[in-house]
Amino acid sequence: MRARALIVDDEAPARAELRYLLEEFTHVQVVGEATNGEEALELIRSLAYDLVLLDIRMPGGSGLEVASALRRLPNPPRVIFTTAYPDHAVAAFDLEAADYLVKPFDADRLGRALDRALTASAEEPKPAPRGSPPAGALAEPPTQDPTPPRVEPLSRIPVQRDGRTVLVDPAAIVYASAVRGYAYLKLAEERVLVTFSLNELERRLRGHFFRTHRSYLVNLDHVRELVPDFKGSLALVMNDRQRSRVSVSRRQARQLRRRLGV
Repeated sequence: MRARALIVDDEAPARAELRYLLEEFTHVQVVGEATNGEEALELIRSLAYDLVLLDIRMPGGSGLEVASALRRLPNPPRVIFTTAYPDHAVAAFDLEAADYLVKPFDADRLGRALDRALTASAEEPKPAPRGSPPAGALAEPPTQDPTPPRVEPLSRIPVQRDGRTVLVDPAAIVYASAVRGYAYLKLAEERVLVTFSLNELERRLRGHFFRTHRSYLVNLDHVRELVPDFKGSLALVMNDRQRSRVSVSRRQARQLRRRLGV
């Protein structure tokens, strides 16, 4: 069965380009277009869409407002943001977006986004094959690749902020967390999104970083307190402003204790 898709963008050329790219994927059918957020919500309430490809900045309500409204529906469609503005990625993933595409993007990148949106697993999926339906739910990736490629350590982490690329010192990272093939970096005062996966960050970040959980990579220099639980695992209280808590799996707790000498 083909997934029913709605394209939402106030610019006609952008809608036409996206429709053209989607023609390469026979498991997706574009059955509607909207030019603003109000039109989009009206169409979605009248037809059960599987997928919404949503611009951010539009008249009549931003894409973020539309995505927030969709979450209140009984069976909301999956959302892929398609925008020229990279600055809203954190807010988009907080709204459980399947992916965030920054224009211009090609069919291969769109294919990966479709695969994330239309398969059960959202953790580092493979690209959707062109001209064929998506595979079944993808297995969650292992904590470490069995044969990781040789990579150079990163001395700075590139982060998009207000249309600029800012280089973040790894020492400023409190912890990193996984989200749909990308990662959040938690800094002392903010949280930012990077295009590295957590597995890739683990390979490239050196020093006092420790994988406490398949979803977390922690800078041990920022650990404030270890809180044990009755199951034998731990939670780490970090020294950021929010005193964030990070989970430690039971398997990793013993290794972490040895690492810290406690």
